[in-house]
Amino acid sequence: MPASPCGTGCRTAPVATAGTLRVVLRCVLVVALLLVFPLLLAGRVLPAPGRRAAARIGARGMLAALGIGLDRRGDRPAESGVGTLVVANHVSWTDILVLAACFPCRFVARADLVDWPVLGLLARVVKVIPIARDRLRALPDTVDEVADALRGGATVVVFPEGTTWCGTAYGRFRPALFQAAIETGATVRPVGIAYRERTGAPSTATAFVGAEGIGESMSRILRLRGVRAEVVTGADLDAVGGDRRELARRAESVVRREADVAEIPPLRVTSHRRPAVADAHHEDRHSADVLRAG
Repeated sequence: MPASPCGTGCRTAPVATAGTLRVVLRCVLVVALLLVFPLLLAGRVLPAPGRRAAARIGARGMLAALGIGLDRRGDRPAESGVGTLVVANHVSWTDILVLAACFPCRFVARADLVDWPVLGLLARVVKVIPIARDRLRALPDTVDEVADALRGGATVVVFPEGTTWCGTAYGRFRPALFQAAIETGATVRPVGIAYRERTGAPSTATAFVGAEGIGESMSRILRLRGVRAEVVTGADLDAVGGDRRELARRAESVVRREADVAEIPPLRVTSHRRPAVADAHHEDRHSADVLRAG
């Protein structure tokens, strides 16, 4: 499994923190959203398009409740009905909220994400494509499911690093799920995610790294102030007739440039570090054994 050397030591102290009253108000908003949106999204209260719109609004609301601002830059291609594989760097569980707030999408994610607080509801609404982290032989089935979604015109988000990094260092993009775009002729859209302080300086405060649990991470993020998520969309890449390894390298290059991430070589470590929220990739040598030719 991919592993990240990033830990709590990578996180720098935030420039500003929220006061007690602000933190309490944020907690109230988070709880209110968790109570209201299940009612809107459950059953037949809203049609499918309405549920997708509500999921986007809910993601934006949850970011606001957590105190995270959102800025978007770069290309915003018009919807064409053609499937799109969005590939992004991975810093935190908040990445899912950030991207869900920007456009309707599905995510490739760990199967137990539906049981997480905050993200679980969103995962069920957007119909997360689960990845069996302990069953490498199931990877071709995941690729097939992603390909089916792309053929249907869906936008599917994957985090090809396979685990979270602190935001100032990064891991290599694993090529496995790029195969789905090659097989279907889907567009590959590189997206860089960067978290910044109110000064504009890079922030590692939201990084979900080390042995930190989701509850501890959420509690810490609720105390931050002035942090903004910057989403930068690069130019689309053509996957038709391509090689998944080369496509992964090209996409990684664009994302690094757009996210303004320092080019620190990834380290291979053995660690108790949790797998990523979307841990969809393994060593390339294993991928060659389990993926059919493109």
